[in-house]
Amino acid sequence: MRLLVVEDEHSLREDIARKLRLSGYEVDACADGEAALEALAAERYDLVLLDLNLPKVDGMQVLRTLRRHDLETCVLILSARSEIADKVEGLDAGANDYLSKPFHLAELEARVRSLTRRKFIQQDVCLCCGRLSFNTRSRVAAVDGQTLALTRKESGVLEYLLLHQGRPVSQEELIEHVWDGSVDSFSNSIRVHISALRKKLRAALGYDPIRNRIGEGYEIGGEVQ
Repeated sequence: MRLLVVEDEHSLREDIARKLRLSGYEVDACADGEAALEALAAERYDLVLLDLNLPKVDGMQVLRTLRRHDLETCVLILSARSEIADKVEGLDAGANDYLSKPFHLAELEARVRSLTRRKFIQQDVCLCCGRLSFNTRSRVAAVDGQTLALTRKESGVLEYLLLHQGRPVSQEELIEHVWDGSVDSFSNSIRVHISALRKKLRAALGYDPIRNRIGEGYEIGGEVQ
């Protein structure tokens, strides 16, 4: 999943981005509202973590501008404005959640998990497909309860495919939500990671649950009879 962190305080921005990357998210970061609007116009994010006191363009204006044409992208406001009136204004403007500063990174990560699960209408922490499961909190994949040793990218691909069971996911979509934009659709990197993931799943399950849909992408499902 791809997140955008908009925070003008350098150390806090770096701390948040580092924490979320270690948790398996792909993270872009910017320091002002103008850069945030440019990023939102160029990319599609699963969640935006938005400070309000931003240079160039205020965070509330960023939110209102986003909501004029995008009602789906989740927004978590991070702000030192902790008065009830400020929270009400932010939520009424279209934010999905509001976290007052200072906050613990553990709480921030919990809010992010909640919002990203909510976005995909996923109520359970555990995503399942037959004997295969993936815990979105611990980021551990397992088959019949036995843990699979996956890399961060392999875990990201598996999570995204499980979140979208029932439809094929294109290579371009995986680039947007699992990669950091540093690869393109002609890169062999995606195919290499998917091939490695499929090999591990095949060894554990006895079959490959990921199918190629020609011209459409990759789809995960049960065992092919």
